[in-house]
Amino acid sequence: MQHKKIAFIGAGNMASSIIYGIVKDGYPADCILACAPSLNNTEKLAEKLTIKTSQHNQRAVYWADVIVLAVKPQIMAEVCQAMIDDGANFENKLIISIIAGVCVDRLVSLLGNVAIIRTMPNTPALIQKGMTGLFAPPRVSKADRDFATNLMDVVGKTLWVEKESMINAIIATSGSSPAYFFLFMQAMQEKAVELGFSSQEARLLVQQSAIGSAEMVANNTHLSLATLRQNVTSQGGVTAEAINLMSTFKVPESIKKAMQAAVDRGKEMEIQL
Repeated sequence: MQHKKIAFIGAGNMASSIIYGIVKDGYPADCILACAPSLNNTEKLAEKLTIKTSQHNQRAVYWADVIVLAVKPQIMAEVCQAMIDDGANFENKLIISIIAGVCVDRLVSLLGNVAIIRTMPNTPALIQKGMTGLFAPPRVSKADRDFATNLMDVVGKTLWVEKESMINAIIATSGSSPAYFFLFMQAMQEKAVELGFSSQEARLLVQQSAIGSAEMVANNTHLSLATLRQNVTSQGGVTAEAINLMSTFKVPESIKKAMQAAVDRGKEMEIQL
């Protein structure tokens, strides 16, 4: 990856995970700046990684070649407007947004007609196991796209989409999906406790089964998910009984409806912000 100067506006969990990932991958710490109004997060990063820090967004923008916007959606407009009011100039800068629910046109309306790449990572990026969707309008150069890909590849896998509307589908499929899996695992753990296991024993049984199942999916890409499921579902057996009950209660259909609800909410957020 080309070693451009990167300023992170916001230093929460997701920004910190990217910073940790790229430094661990060999990116020069003196080319990274974390900017946040509170010193709590930035001081920890500076102490552990010897990166630069600042409490002044405008100075961070002036210093950097690449700006990673990592603030909460509800304060995004306020933060961007404050930078503009302070004289920040985003010309010839690459803007990479990891803000959920904020479309490229909205960012252009705030920052000007500059190179903007919209990304949607998920929380497993915190352990370098993330999945990130990316979108950029045609005016963004291949070099800038490659830089964004390399940046996000450090914390997991990446997938580019050709239409920005597909970012909401990314949110429903990977952005929100850790919560779906956690809910399923939570229900399994609670039932295992009812069946007589301790909470710790139940968690071990569930989490190891989830890890093993995910690894089987990753290691058997030539097999469909339906085939993998069928391979552990003997006709008339206990697994078949469980799957049949889930089908009776329309669990697959409920999952699809939940994902559509996430897509719809993503569209609503874009309008509101």
